[in-house]
Amino acid sequence: MASLAEIVRTRSRLSLGELVHLQRLVASWNMLADFCFSDLLLYVPLSPHETSADPDDTEFVVVGHVRPSTTQTLYRHDLIGEQLDESERPLVARANRLGEIIEGEITISAIRERVRVLCIPVRLGGKTIAVLSRESTPTVGRSPGELERTYVDIFNRFARMIAAGQFPFPADDSDSKESPRVGDGVVVLDRAACVEYASPNAVSALHRMGVHASLDGMRLGELGLDDEPMRDAFAVGKPVTEEVERGDVIILVRTIPMHDSQGVSGAVVLFRDVTEVRQRDRLLLSKDATIREIHHRVKNNLQTISSLLQLQARRTGSDEAKEAVAESVRRIQSIALVHETLSREAGEDVAFTEILRPLVQMVAAAVSSPDRQIDFEVRGEAGTLPAEVATPMAVVLTELLQNTADHAFPAEAPDDAHFRVVVELAEGVDEFVVRVIDNGVGVSPDFSVEKATGLGLSIVRALVTSDLRGTIDLFEPPDGTPGTIVELRIPTDPVAAG
Repeated sequence: MASLAEIVRTRSRLSLGELVHLQRLVASWNMLADFCFSDLLLYVPLSPHETSADPDDTEFVVVGHVRPSTTQTLYRHDLIGEQLDESERPLVARANRLGEIIEGEITISAIRERVRVLCIPVRLGGKTIAVLSRESTPTVGRSPGELERTYVDIFNRFARMIAAGQFPFPADDSDSKESPRVGDGVVVLDRAACVEYASPNAVSALHRMGVHASLDGMRLGELGLDDEPMRDAFAVGKPVTEEVERGDVIILVRTIPMHDSQGVSGAVVLFRDVTEVRQRDRLLLSKDATIREIHHRVKNNLQTISSLLQLQARRTGSDEAKEAVAESVRRIQSIALVHETLSREAGEDVAFTEILRPLVQMVAAAVSSPDRQIDFEVRGEAGTLPAEVATPMAVVLTELLQNTADHAFPAEAPDDAHFRVVVELAEGVDEFVVRVIDNGVGVSPDFSVEKATGLGLSIVRALVTSDLRGTIDLFEPPDGTPGTIVELRIPTDPVAAG
């Protein structure tokens, strides 16, 4: 289904500013549909090349359709994208032509029913840019109750604001996912910000906050509530949304001012009890902080183990033992880098580049010397990786870089020799690719990673193929220059790949 913006751009002659005005209206019209207990449809006149040959026969396209949550819908299927001419919607055409609110009844052939229609011109800058139509079945033999009468009156006040170009508001602080709905609770304030009406759900919400006094004619501030959001909304003439916390209860309060020719004539205050939502949010934050603290402690423990191993290495007289301990220390430190990053981030995904760069610096410091300088470089970005992928990858790259430094470059080389190792990162749709490229002596034609017996490559092979469900390949640079390319292809979700 095409979006409002797509339909308007391709089938109407509205400007960008007019499109934005309609998008704001659609963003807030769930509330309007609930207040009027009706379906709302938004009609936009078609551009000339989209209309029929008769210049007097205006045609419209439906760019928006919302159903009420306070009653049954009139239409079972969405009308968005449907093209209708003046004979099918005469009241819409009349409201568009005159720029006035038009009310009446028509027969809708698609549903074979008489429909009560209230057509409201949507105006911006003195120009009618669309028509908002309230469409419902006629009310027969039933007297509406106080709640229904109040809600319909509120809708009619907003309808006059729409026709005057005062609604939707140019700036709005609402979040559509967080904003309260009419069914959550409604309080109507008069011009003096005193309570005219409170719905049963609003009264229940206030009772949960400890407010049990009669609301009629009272200001919310006089009842012990913080009424600063209401005063701000009246002062600036725009909606204001804030959370009010009383004891264990948290209520989201949204104040929407209503305007007439004399200014702000009152306001609608919507209440939503978000206590459970906020408690879950706080619990998640607490759990997240606990997880980060665990990662921090694991990192500290790994650093302690690393220090103990280094102390043990200084006490041994065997060069082979010292080298084995040094390799173990580097592996431990590579894992510690992952936990250090996780201790700073929310969640279990990490930006792998933040791990790789210090890891490369660590290996560079270990393998370089004044007599044998090796330049390391990182290119590209790997995006974010799950911790269960990032941890073995850190160990794998530590081993590859160490192995490259040990075997790719001759121990004795000319003074002008320039040794270089490049780590290239590339992120795909469901995998990421890492290439370790050196300009060393290369490998013999019969060399195979699968048959390698060294501890470092054995660790790499086991982690890549078993833990990460990936592949590892070695090949020569395609341009014929000396060196070796080690390519790793790792699925971002090893469990699914396995």
